[in-house]
Amino acid sequence: MKSKIITTLLASIGLFAAAGAAQAQTAGDRVYVIDQRGEVVLSGTGLCWRTGFWTPAAAAKDPAGCKCDKDLLPKEVCEPAAPRAAAVPGAKPTGDKITIAADALFDFDKAILRPEGKKRLDEVAAKSKEIKLEVILAVGHTDRFGSVAYNMKLSDRRAAAVKSYLVSKGVDANRIYTEGKGPKNPVTKPDQCPGKKATKAVIACLQPDRRVDIELIGTK
Repeated sequence: MKSKIITTLLASIGLFAAAGAAQAQTAGDRVYVIDQRGEVVLSGTGLCWRTGFWTPAAAAKDPAGCKCDKDLLPKEVCEPAAPRAAAVPGAKPTGDKITIAADALFDFDKAILRPEGKKRLDEVAAKSKEIKLEVILAVGHTDRFGSVAYNMKLSDRRAAAVKSYLVSKGVDANRIYTEGKGPKNPVTKPDQCPGKKATKAVIACLQPDRRVDIELIGTK
């Protein structure tokens, strides 16, 4: 019996000696006992031998920390989050500008839509449903005849009439923005239509200035 006890004690002493020798080979700030093969020394029950420098914080930095003490370390240390997939750039909104002669939409000096104008706006409404619509801009313009204040109101009413009709065709009202520019942005040149009186010839010449610019902005 004494012989068996002595044998067991010698075996234990040999294990501690081996551990001590291995610990002597531990490099840097390793907190686990490393053998000559560079492996962590395990106890008879499969547990890692720790050095006297072991702490949970130090174990988190040790290469063998997750293998030996995973349950004691923060989850993000041993199970890092998967890298996020690179964001795929979305399609950039593009604009499709449609200019409609005001006289095609309204009678001269009026803001009530004509049947021909409604057909043009039907095309605009249909086109808006072919894209992922961001916004529709409707900007009314007039020629130079009449006061600026009057023409500003007229262009506002015309742009508002365009919006009302598009909304009646199913376009979201919150997607439509209107503005009246009056005679501020003519497309005819200053000397293109001379004359201070609104004669038929001059009115006809200024037709391009009487218009509604409709711009659809969205992605396909």
